[in-house]
Amino acid sequence: MKPFETSRVLDAPRVKVWKAWTETDRLKQWWGPAGFKVHTCKVDLRPGGSFLYGMTAPDGTEMWGRFVYREIKAPQRLVFIVSFSDAKGGVTRHPWSPNWPLEIHSTVMFEEHAGGKTKVTVLWTPADGSSELECKTFEEGRDSMKQGWGGTMDQLTAYLSK
Repeated sequence: MKPFETSRVLDAPRVKVWKAWTETDRLKQWWGPAGFKVHTCKVDLRPGGSFLYGMTAPDGTEMWGRFVYREIKAPQRLVFIVSFSDAKGGVTRHPWSPNWPLEIHSTVMFEEHAGGKTKVTVLWTPADGSSELECKTFEEGRDSMKQGWGGTMDQLTAYLSK
């Protein structure tokens, strides 16, 4: 299956962008789709460690998610498994799409560009063990992933411009 891919060139040096993705105090300020507010953010940045976050949606709904880090190559690449979760970090189904893959394999690359800019590229694929239905749902969800990541990247861009 072809991965979902999105990228953005940010007007910030790679080290600053890396810190925005890996430090609790920074992640809390920008992570998530537009309109969502992070209320809980815990980062244990090591292979096997996790990023657990809780967010409040614009309609007041609570949502939790987590990354489990597989590879950390500062400041070039993060590889992790993404899932929806509960407040304790247990894996749960997507709150609005029950056939969404339980886990997503995610790779985020940080490339230096001229003029102190950084290109961030995100690659997503259903994790190993995903069912045929989950893969089909992922394939059908490309437009919503593009929209969600667009809003997230907009928030990162705004945070980095401060």
